[in-house]
This record gives sequence, structure tokens and C-alpha cells, in this order.
Amino acid sequence: MISAKPILKICIYALMVTALWVPVQIHASEPDNTPLALEQIIQIALEANLDIKAAGKETEAAAFAKKSSRAEFYPTLNTTYQYKYNEEEIVIPESQFQSETVITPWNEYAFSFSATQPLFTGFAITNQYKLAELGLDMAKANQKLVRQDVVLDATRAYFEILKAEKLLSVSKETVRQVSAQTDVVKNFYDVGMSPLNDLLESQVLLAEAKQQVVFATNNLEIARSNMNRLLRRPTHQSIAVVDMLDVAPIAYDLDTSIQMALDNRIEIGMSDLEVDLAKKDIELAKQTYYPSVNLQYNYYRFGEEDEWHVNLAEDGLNPDDLSVWDIRAIASWNIWDWGKTSNATREKKSRLSKARLNREKLKDAIRLSVTQAFLTMQTAGRNIATIETAIEQAQENVRINEERFKEQVATSTDVLTAQTLLARTMNSYYSALYDFNIAKAALYREMGQEYSE
Repeated sequence: MISAKPILKICIYALMVTALWVPVQIHASEPDNTPLALEQIIQIALEANLDIKAAGKETEAAAFAKKSSRAEFYPTLNTTYQYKYNEEEIVIPESQFQSETVITPWNEYAFSFSATQPLFTGFAITNQYKLAELGLDMAKANQKLVRQDVVLDATRAYFEILKAEKLLSVSKETVRQVSAQTDVVKNFYDVGMSPLNDLLESQVLLAEAKQQVVFATNNLEIARSNMNRLLRRPTHQSIAVVDMLDVAPIAYDLDTSIQMALDNRIEIGMSDLEVDLAKKDIELAKQTYYPSVNLQYNYYRFGEEDEWHVNLAEDGLNPDDLSVWDIRAIASWNIWDWGKTSNATREKKSRLSKARLNREKLKDAIRLSVTQAFLTMQTAGRNIATIETAIEQAQENVRINEERFKEQVATSTDVLTAQTLLARTMNSYYSALYDFNIAKAALYREMGQEYSE
């Protein structure tokens, strides 16, 4: 008989192993909250973005359309096989002049084969193929354009998180300072060294500071949710990013930035493609000004029996079977269409003029958008330098007023005002810092480039 003690030990050991294993498994299933750098954010966004995937499918479709259009240059082959059963057989009786002849047999079989090679179509096939090529180029350009937009969105979301984190940190520090000052004022009030209105004022400012923490926390959650949306992750999943305090300006002046945008913007290339498409549409509309010429080979075989279709080259088939073939050169030309072609050509020319005007309009818009992005970045950069000096002054102002309050030379209002001014200065600093990087990323996008640290 087996003792119960070893079995009990085994069960206890198994439970201990399970207890140790389960937390490890739960921990492994938790999302990794390792801080992500900007490059990682951009890469994940590019891999997850549905617009990029859709643009890739559109490019794939355009490539197939080009291959389909190229097939128009080659001959088309067609074959048919037909069987017919008649209600009755009609026969001409035998006479002295002819033998018995079947006019309508019971069964009739027919086979035909044709090959058609276009020789000249008024340049229609060539122009359709070129249109398909331009359509593929347009799809590839749009794919690159979508990529640039995703990079900008991810970069903006990245810096928005950093800005929200810093503003929340400033709000919490302000609460700590105002709370400490409120405690001091309360102690002074308790011993009769401070009036009631100083205590009330400090309590009101403390409540406002705590409210700012709530607002800043909400803004941070919104920024993180927006980032998760770009990365196609659960909206409320935690996410951390690596801090970056880069303030390096772009090494170009405004005129150079505008010229680089005009040289590199994908939208201008797409506008040029639209002009080329309009030109090809004009040439395609003119196809009926020319005749079309096709070369055609036809083969037919008819018979009353169905054995012949097994091997068409076999001898000794039914003598009533008939096979014929021919080669044709077919030319057709619409010599009058009541102005349909000429009016269609004028329509395409008007659309060409519109495409050219849209291209110039686009260039004007690009010049303006580059100027706005450049000036926004420049303003944020200047603000950073100004506020850096103001931070030191605001910090010293708080220190002096706190010392003066302890010596009863300054009032509680002076200290609270100084603390509020410092918080406002810090908020302005971090806003300018990260707005600078956002404006820098926007300027790179306006120049047709991706953000570079």
C-alpha cells in the first residue's frame, strides 16, 4: 500500500510551483511600458497605419492596371464551339440530275477560331498604356505622401505627450509650493500674525492650483490616447516616451526653405502628373480623327458529326464536314460624328488648363505654408531663449518673497503671486520648447522631408 505522505508532499510541491508560475505568466502578459524613442514611435506608426496599407493596395491595383493595359498591344484569341439539334432532317430526294442531298441534318456542329491583331488605333492603345503608367506613378507618389503625413502626426503626438507631462509636473510642483505657503499662512494666522484674508486667498489659490493639476492630467491622458490611436493600440493603454529637449534650428533661411519645398514636395510632382494625364486625355480624345486598322485570322469548321473536333488534322472525316479559313485586314474610320470628337477634345484642353492653374495655385499655397511654419518655429525658438532668462528671475523672485514674508516684510499675496508667476513662466517655457519641435517637424513636412533631430 502506498503511503499518503509522499503523495501529499508532491501535491504541496505542485501547488508551490503553480503559485510561483502564475504571477510570472500574468506579469508577462502585461504591456511593456518601456519608454519609446521618437524613431520607435514613427516606425510603429508606419507599420500599423491603415492609410499606408490602403495606399499600398492602391499602388498594387495601379500596377495590375498597367499590366492589363499593356495586353492591348498583343493579339486577342477567340474560339467558339456550337452544337445544334434540328426538329427534323430535310433531305432533297435523289433525281437524275443529283444524288440525295441533306439540306438540314439532325445534328449540326460548328467550330470557329479567330486571332485579331491591332495594327493602328489612332494611338489609342499607346495613350491608354501611358495613362496607366501615369496612374501607377500617381499611386506611388500618394503612398509617399501618406507616409510623410503619418511621420508628422506621430512626431506631433510624441511632443504633445512630452509637453503634457511637463505641464502636469509644473502643476504638481505649484500645488506643493502653494500648499506649503498655505500651511505657513495658517500657522501665522493661528498665532495672530496674519489676517484672515491672507489665509483665504492662499486657500483659494491652492484650490485653483489643484484644479490645474486635474486639467493637466486630463490633457496628458488625451495626448496618450491620441498616440495610442496612431499606433492602433487600446486607447487607454499606458505608454511612455523618452524625453527630448532638442532645440536645434533648421540650418536654412526662409528663401532656401521655400525653394526646397518647391523642389521636393510630392504634391507638386503629383500636380505635374495630373497635367500629364490631362495631356494624354487630349491625345486619347483625338483617336477618332484617325482610322483604325486590325489584322484578323479566322478559321471555321462545320459538320454533321462530332468526331472531327477530336483531331482537326485527322484525315478520313465525314466528307460533309467543311473547314475554311481567311485572313482579313479591317480598316474603319468615323468620317463624321457631328462634332463629338472635336468637342471632347476641347473639353480635355479646358481640363488641361485647369490642371495647370491648380499647379500654380498649389505652389502659392506651399510658399505660404512654408512661411507660416518657418515663422512659427522661429517665434518658438526666440521665446525659448527669452523664457530661459525669465525662469531664473522668477525663481529668484519666489525665493526673495518667501524670505521677506518670513521676516514679515512682504505679504502672503506677494509670495503667492511670485509662485504663480514662476508656474506661468515654466508652462510658457515647456510650451515653447515642444511647440518649437512640433513647428520644426511641420516645417520639414512642408519642405517635403521627414523630421530630423
